[in-house]
Order: sequence, then structure tokens, then C-alpha cells
Amino acid sequence: MAKTSPGDFVRQVRAEASKIVWPTNRETLVTAVMVVIMTSLLGLFFFGIDTFFGWVVRFLLSLATGQG
Repeated sequence: MAKTSPGDFVRQVRAEASKIVWPTNRETLVTAVMVVIMTSLLGLFFFGIDTFFGWVVRFLLSLATGQG
């Protein structure tokens, strides 16, 4: 493995950093809005699933204890 001098390292880092393509403000905003929408939808979905399965478990437990 070849050793790299500190000067070469800094030049390589600058060369790689110049290749970065940063998103525009609009792209960042659209992505953030989509993340909020998707996490909200998933939260509602899992809330519904959890509520449904909670109801099923309570129903089955009430049958098992003879209170249903």
C-alpha cells in the first residue's frame, strides 16, 4: 500500500469534493415534503394495524376467559 503525502491527500480530497452535486433548494424542499407525507401515511397505517390487532387480541382473550 503506497503512502500518500499530506499535500497529495488534501489535493485528492479537494478533487473529490469538487465532484459533489448538491441538490437545489427546490429538490430539498420537495424531498422533505415527501418524507413528511410518507412518514405520516405510514404512521396512520401502523396505527390502524395496531388498533385492529389490539381489538382482535382483546376479543380472543374475552372468548378465552368466557366473558365474550
